[in-house]
Amino acid sequence: MRKIRTAVFGTGFMGKVHTEGIRRLGNVEIAGIAGSSEEKARAFADQVGVERSTGDYRTLLADKTIEAVHICTPNVLHFPMAKDSLLAGKNVLCEKPLATSVADAQTLVDLAKEKGLANCTFQNLRFYPLVQNMRRLREAGEFGDILAVQGTYSQDWLLYDTDWNWRIEKSSNGPSRTFADIGTHWCDMVEHVTGLRIAELCADLQTFHKTRKKPKGSVETFTGKTLQPEDYTEVPIDTEDFGAVLLRLGDRARGALTVSQISAGRKNRLFIEIYGTKGSAAWDQEKPDELWLGHRNEPNQIVVKDPSLMQDAAKSYADLPGGHSEGYDDTFKQVFRRFYKSVEDRKAPVEYPQFVDGLRQLQILDKVLESTSKHAWVTV
Repeated sequence: MRKIRTAVFGTGFMGKVHTEGIRRLGNVEIAGIAGSSEEKARAFADQVGVERSTGDYRTLLADKTIEAVHICTPNVLHFPMAKDSLLAGKNVLCEKPLATSVADAQTLVDLAKEKGLANCTFQNLRFYPLVQNMRRLREAGEFGDILAVQGTYSQDWLLYDTDWNWRIEKSSNGPSRTFADIGTHWCDMVEHVTGLRIAELCADLQTFHKTRKKPKGSVETFTGKTLQPEDYTEVPIDTEDFGAVLLRLGDRARGALTVSQISAGRKNRLFIEIYGTKGSAAWDQEKPDELWLGHRNEPNQIVVKDPSLMQDAAKSYADLPGGHSEGYDDTFKQVFRRFYKSVEDRKAPVEYPQFVDGLRQLQILDKVLESTSKHAWVTV
């Protein structure tokens, strides 16, 4: 088996999860870690057992033995790092959002195509086994024509004004926080599952904490709510805590979505339900091994994940037998496996979201911001 050498850019929460996921593949070796400083990169590399580290990602791009990179840094760095990586001839897997503007995302789509390199926007949540099964049931006609979609993506980790993360600031994250961070996941999933495109939308975003208390020191994602810094800097906030969006999908279907990072008790709840002329389905990320199926004239069902009972085209997304849970970290493995198949063989089928999918979500995000500003429906 040929070993593919890759590099990880970023030493925070996502850097850790990506590193663990890469090592589950067997045929991919982490050749280096790049961080925001030599010290942070070295500390992270020591923690995960990688020999090489650097505070300048370009030193890894200069290594011709490295074939791919994982970009797991703050959003504002995605575009320059991905562009530099493509120009260096590297295959690129980038955390979402792909960039902080539609124009930059389009540049990356065009450059990846020009260079003929494997490219992936990391919309991993569509890779839960039962999400894939829901999609295949829809393709098989089990739900009939889709009439309505509803759902939410709700978290509580930024509920208090003392909660902090780099995503809160536009300078690091871009013009949107809650919708860009989690709303795009929901939109990607609903288009993937239903096969419909969001055609029009009407959005309302809200910032409840007009100021927040920023700790003097770095805070890793999802850990800020456990910290009690003695010294804060109170700063104005210009990214949203909550959003509500009405949707028109295709010519007929309608939908509604809420996104929130201030919902007490909701840790990471992406909930999606689709209703068709023949039946319906609902899935909750906090209960990932259960799929609810709704019927008009017979009892409803709760289906527990079991690959032997799933649609044929969905079975390869589940590696463990029924009764053995597969969760968030397993979605990383599923994406990575398919991405590196493309790295190894550029003629292999592409079974993962590409840069063009990242561009799509930025186009939707742009329209969410436009709609909020205009207090009106807009066309996507």
